[in-house]
Amino acid sequence: MAKPLMAKATAVWLVDNTTISFKQIADFVGMHELEIQGIADGEVAVGVKGFDPMANNQLTQDEIDKAQANPLHKLKLKFNPAAAGEEKRRGPRYTPLSKRQDRPNSILWLVKFHPELSDGQIAKLVGTTKPTIQSIRERTHWNISSMQPIDPVALGLCRQSELDAVVQKAAAKKAAEGGVMSDDERRKLVSTEQSLEMGTEPKIPSAIEGLETFTLGSGLNSEDEKKEEEIPDADSFFNLPSGGDDEDDDEDPRL
Repeated sequence: MAKPLMAKATAVWLVDNTTISFKQIADFVGMHELEIQGIADGEVAVGVKGFDPMANNQLTQDEIDKAQANPLHKLKLKFNPAAAGEEKRRGPRYTPLSKRQDRPNSILWLVKFHPELSDGQIAKLVGTTKPTIQSIRERTHWNISSMQPIDPVALGLCRQSELDAVVQKAAAKKAAEGGVMSDDERRKLVSTEQSLEMGTEPKIPSAIEGLETFTLGSGLNSEDEKKEEEIPDADSFFNLPSGGDDEDDDEDPRL
């Protein structure tokens, strides 16, 4: 059910100027019955000026009379042809001025790590326009050289649950189309919680399977190894045996 403009101010006016029950007013303005009672007691909406719904084309006098005569009657908002379709109109997400300078960095992050997301999904997620996204995809943005990819959740441009929902939707769409995803693409398409729970054990490429037990050897056969063992070391060439003749020559012949 559509609600009136300035609901609290409208409730203040109805409490002050009619005898409609608190329940009827609460249902009409979308507030709790105790809040309407608080307005009547002066504890809620203190200082709020009443907003006349009849003067602003939201209620008719006949509708108010019916509600005052019958406590079970529900107030109905006056139909305004000019307001038809206004509730369905959705514009881009509002981004505070302090965070707008970081928005291109978040778009670059989404384009880099989630290329499966469409321009429309990114535009709704961070509150931007499709031409801006396209310029970043094609790297024709005027500031592309100094941009750094930053997670939009870290920048506060969207919630993690919103990002996960968009990514899951993209994953379901790609699966329905029959697209084959690699391990890296599948890891990107799942939510953050699921990605953290995935195993991190590295996989060995099929081209080098079986080499994990390979050990380096000498490459020599048994005969070559025997010959290598028979070759004396250098010290053996200079380790001459002590001879008795030299000692005899050194002795004095007169003794």
